[in-house]
Amino acid sequence: MGKVQIVGIGPGNFENMTIRADRALCACDAIVGYPVYVDLVKDRYPGKELLATPMTQEAKRCRMALELAAAGKTVCLVCSGDSGIYGMAALVYQLRGEAQEPEVEAIPGLTAACSGGALLGAPLTHDFAVVSLSDRLTPWETIEKRLLCAAEADLTIVLYNPASHGRPEHLHRACGILLRVLPEDRLCGIVRCIGREGESRRVLTLGELKTAQADMFCTVFIGNAAAQAVGGNFITPRGYRDV
Repeated sequence: MGKVQIVGIGPGNFENMTIRADRALCACDAIVGYPVYVDLVKDRYPGKELLATPMTQEAKRCRMALELAAAGKTVCLVCSGDSGIYGMAALVYQLRGEAQEPEVEAIPGLTAACSGGALLGAPLTHDFAVVSLSDRLTPWETIEKRLLCAAEADLTIVLYNPASHGRPEHLHRACGILLRVLPEDRLCGIVRCIGREGESRRVLTLGELKTAQADMFCTVFIGNAAAQAVGGNFITPRGYRDV
């Protein structure tokens, strides 16, 4: 019996991948994942069996990994960022159910909230919430409620999946919801292609964010009431004394 390792590969560049993830990918027989994520790692780990499924075929992807492991192979199911944050880890455990074989191991990675935050400065030094704007698996009414609750609680908010070809208006809609509670000059940030070619960052206001362009490669940050722009960086003071 083989093993499935659900590997968070970080934002995409090797420098931001963990040693543990690298070791797993070096040692595995097969790499399974979404095509973009398989493409990010395949050149660094030659000689592996490569299998990919498109968006909306996540369950098929996880079953493929479990079937390969049941046949005796060590499989890395790759996820961008962290394997358990909007990744495939929970789905693999669900599909395996109460069985103890094949062995399953989740290997954490650097999620976009952390890597994108570092690119902007230090926006997550205090309490924060992470919300995905994709309503493919979560009703928009639930997303709207979570956004309002986070804003009313004065949490820094990180938005994953802010827009796509199928839902280009979601970031605009989310900003409209947040503006019911937050001022237009609330500090925000947007990063794109973290650790990849075309990496970019922008510090702006919530009013400006409402009309900003975004896609699935972006991560968005909305500051709390204490957020500041210092030297072009987005920071959230923790409240340390003597500053």
